[in-house]
Amino acid sequence: MMSLGFVRFVFSRALSRCPVIHTSVPPSALRPAWGRHTISPFCTDAESVHVADHPKETKKLDPRARVTFSSVGRKISQRHIQLLGEDGEDLGTVHRAEVVRMMDQKGLKLVAINENSDPPLFKLMKGKQIHEEQMRLRETQKAKTGPVQSKELNFSSDISLHDLETKLRQVVSWLEKKNHVRLTIKAGADRSTPLDVVLNQMVERITVPVGFVSKPTVVRGGRAAMCVLRLASAKELRQMATDSSNKTVQQEPDTPTSTSATEKPKDSK
Repeated sequence: MMSLGFVRFVFSRALSRCPVIHTSVPPSALRPAWGRHTISPFCTDAESVHVADHPKETKKLDPRARVTFSSVGRKISQRHIQLLGEDGEDLGTVHRAEVVRMMDQKGLKLVAINENSDPPLFKLMKGKQIHEEQMRLRETQKAKTGPVQSKELNFSSDISLHDLETKLRQVVSWLEKKNHVRLTIKAGADRSTPLDVVLNQMVERITVPVGFVSKPTVVRGGRAAMCVLRLASAKELRQMATDSSNKTVQQEPDTPTSTSATEKPKDSK
């Protein structure tokens, strides 16, 4: 039986007699397989580059979005609703079939006031009423958009008409950009008319409807008058239209006064 040392000797001699084959192997072939992956900014290999999960896109709220106020149509999901008339009167709890009949009969539309109440509260309204309410909500939403910028203009009460018209055009441009405008007039040589009255007359020459944040007031011990203007709101515009209509109705042509029966005609000479 051969010893282990003899076997190792025979095996080593056999290997030394075998021809050695040299091959040109590129250094990169000797690297581990994972070493061949090169990470670059444009690599999309999911096995070599960790791809971060993209955050879910969330829909941003439009800051200009307004509160909706519109008719619900004829599709009333509730069987019974608490109903208000077009003038605000309480009509009690009404079946939806009766509500549709009233809408058709009077040409009205149904608007949800509070759907969370029990029973839900609705109101019958005209199309004009709905439009006016939408305008009011729009004005309220605009008032919440942020701080209002304030502009200021100073001039004398003796200002020429041409210069006044130029300054008032500047005021209009500021108002149309939703700014508040502070007007201050200083007393001139002519003090026959109170300064607050003069300022109010100047404001009346502005070519856009305006409202007052602060009405014309005499300040500085009577040496000046001041007011703060803004664009007229929808409510003020409606009031202006009503006042104008009433004024037109009240104006009638003057009728000649008849000669009194007791008045004697003058003798002609």
